[in-house]
Amino acid sequence: MGIATVNPTTLETLQSFSALTPETIQLKLAQSEAAFQSYRQTSFTDRSQWLLKAADMLENPDKSQEYAALMTLEMGKPIQEALGEVKKCAWVCRYYAEQAPLFLASQTIETDAQRSWVCYQPLGIVLAVMPWNFPFWQVFRFAAPALMAGNVGILKHASNVPQCALAIEQILLEAGFPEHVFQTLLISAQQVEMVVKDDRVKAATLTGSEPAGASLAAIAGRQIKKTVLELGGSDPFIILESADLEAAVATAVKARMLNTGQSCIAAKRFIVADAIADPFLEKFTAALSKLALGDPMSPQTEVGPLATTSILEELEQQVQTAIAHGAQVLLGGQRWSDLPGNFYQPTVLTNITKDNPIYAQECFGPVALVFRVADMKAAIALANDSPFGLGASAWTTDPQEQDHLIQHLDAGAVFINGMVKSDPRLPFGGIKRSGYGRELGIQGIHEFVNIKTVWVK
Repeated sequence: MGIATVNPTTLETLQSFSALTPETIQLKLAQSEAAFQSYRQTSFTDRSQWLLKAADMLENPDKSQEYAALMTLEMGKPIQEALGEVKKCAWVCRYYAEQAPLFLASQTIETDAQRSWVCYQPLGIVLAVMPWNFPFWQVFRFAAPALMAGNVGILKHASNVPQCALAIEQILLEAGFPEHVFQTLLISAQQVEMVVKDDRVKAATLTGSEPAGASLAAIAGRQIKKTVLELGGSDPFIILESADLEAAVATAVKARMLNTGQSCIAAKRFIVADAIADPFLEKFTAALSKLALGDPMSPQTEVGPLATTSILEELEQQVQTAIAHGAQVLLGGQRWSDLPGNFYQPTVLTNITKDNPIYAQECFGPVALVFRVADMKAAIALANDSPFGLGASAWTTDPQEQDHLIQHLDAGAVFINGMVKSDPRLPFGGIKRSGYGRELGIQGIHEFVNIKTVWVK
């Protein structure tokens, strides 16, 4: 698809953009490189001041409403969730503005030298290839630590959220960051390769699909350039017999339906102990059936449209194929046609066997897969039987079971009695085909720096 704003609620194309020419891309890279040479000399005090100003702008009531409405317009996120996303972006800005000087402070290490230490220095231009599903948050969680470390950023955002991409560039510029320290490149997916191959670009990070991540990593690998990948997930949500069932059900609904189910860390596979499977299913389907579908600009809407028609069509095909292979539909299973947009009903599927294609797939939409298991051992085996390894949520009040789950679930994050979520204070990332490297926390800011050893005698 071209670079355009297409309202997923009405399917109306509101604005189209032309991709940058190769000559303009070269100009912008030259501007970024020149900006880096001076920006790397700026103080933490200045960088923190600019990032805190960006947080102030994001928290301004009028501005936050404007940014939230832009997200909802371009990709259909319910407006209340969009407002929450803007607030979270301010949080990550404040976190790194305050913590980066500590995270990047030189560390003295006693050796046979008179003095020896480790220091952290910026790399240069870092390319961020970002997705549409959290169009502000994904960018700010990259930009805040990268800019505090002294790097400069270039953003290739998803083609369906160009106005969000341009707005983020403007926020950082108005906050005081020097010109060209953060630039949005409106380019096609095919143009990413020339950017990655450019010697001025030192590293790249991508959040998105597995094929996109594999492509970027291959290109960067041939150039021996550092990458961080945060890819797909099919997170398990395990509920054992001792769980607080009411709390687990309430969280399960939110964990599956947040952002209309379009989240890499959404709970997608609900693995329930046989002893409580029936009451869980009854309560879970009842709660999902009461969710308000509709115009995402309405504060009352809980489930909006899927971001694009192709996503809707793919999800619909996944469900129909699953049904053809024996899956049972307990709720939904079809489009919602009260509005003309990309709407799909909250859906619950059970009786999913291992030979069903959906067993190993990621469902990027409001579709929950429910599995019954005999015990914790079977739950862990099923949870780990996936090509993905991003997050996992498990529910039990038994301390021994909690410890066992933490040790044996193959995931980048394990949440006990809570929903998997990102937090600026904690590292975020996955294993297996969910990617590698970490964002956020101290680990995230260390991904794109030169960790330099210094030895003096």
